[in-house]
Amino acid sequence: MPTGSILVADDDAAIRTVLNQALSRAGYEVRSCGNAATLWRWVSQGDGDLVITDVVMPDENAFDLLPRIKKVRPDLPVIVMSAQNTFMTAIRASERGAYEYLPKPFDLKELIAIVGRALSEPKKPEAALRSQGDEADAIPLVGRSPAMQDIYRVLARLMQTDLTVMITGESGTGKELVARALHDYGKRRNGPFVAINMAAIPRDLIESELFGHEKGAFTGANSRSAGRFEQAESGTLFLDEIGDMPMEAQTRLLRVLQQGEYTTVGGRTAIKTDVRIVAATNKDLRILIQQGLFREDLFFRLNVVPLRLPPLRERTEDVPDLVRHFFLQAEREGLPRKQIDAAALDRLKRYRWPGNVRELENLIRRLAALYPQEIITASIIEAELATPVNTAAPEEVAGDETLASSVERHLNTYFGGFGELLPPPGLYHRILKDVEYPLLSAALAATRGNQIKAAELLGLNRNTLRKKIRDLDIQIIRTSR
Repeated sequence: MPTGSILVADDDAAIRTVLNQALSRAGYEVRSCGNAATLWRWVSQGDGDLVITDVVMPDENAFDLLPRIKKVRPDLPVIVMSAQNTFMTAIRASERGAYEYLPKPFDLKELIAIVGRALSEPKKPEAALRSQGDEADAIPLVGRSPAMQDIYRVLARLMQTDLTVMITGESGTGKELVARALHDYGKRRNGPFVAINMAAIPRDLIESELFGHEKGAFTGANSRSAGRFEQAESGTLFLDEIGDMPMEAQTRLLRVLQQGEYTTVGGRTAIKTDVRIVAATNKDLRILIQQGLFREDLFFRLNVVPLRLPPLRERTEDVPDLVRHFFLQAEREGLPRKQIDAAALDRLKRYRWPGNVRELENLIRRLAALYPQEIITASIIEAELATPVNTAAPEEVAGDETLASSVERHLNTYFGGFGELLPPPGLYHRILKDVEYPLLSAALAATRGNQIKAAELLGLNRNTLRKKIRDLDIQIIRTSR
């Protein structure tokens, strides 16, 4: 039978009664009170082996009391309960040194298990973060559903570690937002946060992007360039769409994770690295492993702490909070203030959200910008959800698009993959090479491999064309009409 003295503090007498009965049946001695002053007096006198307290007390907030408790009794486990089920509540509980955070309502069996673990293996948590200012202005993640509460609790435990995290989830679920939260509220928050999208980088440039290159390492490398590992030194490196990483780059990444060092492209000296790795994917990496497209040993290196983000359809109870959050964001950006009625919210909660939170955010911004009504009704929502997004099919775009506009569209996507950073040097020559190969191939195909006619068609000297064919390794197929 477990033993120990538990101090319970909650201004709700009904909750105190339930906790007293559950803990007593489990074999613990329980004392309860309804204010922070009594709890502090008991703790300062040395009473109790564990504390269970609500955050909001009539005389003092538990987050203000916790540092004093940890100062006088650093080994005393404190379990924090709260009905304010936000990401920042979990973070502040960790920040103040709480052993565990439980969002109300919670399972009494889970509480008893946590109490037993805390008393049998007492921890010595330290203050994890400095005060982050006003909670309402700092919330990076929104939602009070059970699924999000589980994520908040995992994130709070990860903040003061350097463990590698693998975030999985459908597109639009907020994987980069979670990665940024791990960085911004973790021990590396004073270092850089560097993101790289594997799907947006040409295959032959991924190693240069990750590890950098030396001057002269390849055509167009006119100066040394720092890679993302170097840019993220002492901070966090976010590897988005890790499932799109080519095999050869996977091998080099695995070596870095194993040895803690890398060499630049064209370099010879090993460089020590100190970064936290957070990876993300919307693909099932185990299937890619079976298909021979992803290294199993790299998967195990990255999947130290797996974190699955649920699609919005699995947490529709968060839709009202998300709607209010996005409307408030839009208002802060200068868009008109909007409200939404209950019927409209109900319609949003019944929608499947194939684009997840990103789709909801785009809808809310559209509602704020395009509709003059202050109150958004169900009829407006119905009309918006029934209207397909106005995007042309790929074949329609290709039919009307000029080469210049097609290249411009491609380059906008390419630059967008780097966020606020710039692509590596030598872009001009790389783009010309990318255009040159299909142009010469098309000319040679049109002239059935006749180099004299192809040179005339292109307006090039025949010897120049031959050299380019060799340099670009273009395969020539000669046929007769």
